[in-house]
Amino acid sequence: MYPKNQGWNRFWYATIFSLKGLLYCFRNEAAMREYTLIFILSVPAACYLGDSPVERILLIGSGALVIIIEQLNSAIEATLDRISTEHHDLTGAAKDMGSAAVFLAVLLFLYTWGEFIYRAWATTP
Repeated sequence: MYPKNQGWNRFWYATIFSLKGLLYCFRNEAAMREYTLIFILSVPAACYLGDSPVERILLIGSGALVIIIEQLNSAIEATLDRISTEHHDLTGAAKDMGSAAVFLAVLLFLYTWGEFIYRAWATTP
């Protein structure tokens, strides 16, 4: 058995593996590329729309949540595809639930941004 990495060494390797996971998902999942583009474009808009740090955190955080859940959904799908590519009801259900999680995160993103955009336009004289 190999000794486990500890301290900064563990942090370094965890960062490298995390970046590899982000890059893999970005390269292989069209939805991840789309959500990432929307997220990158929304960050400057969040800085403009948010009047306080909490508001900016809500706007940026709702976009980050979509990306996080898309990562988890992609991991679920990759694991299930690794096990078997033939159709099974439980495999389909697991993939559908992962997709539903992404969908709910997107709805939260849209609602959060809708509230802020409405407030910005409704209060403009």
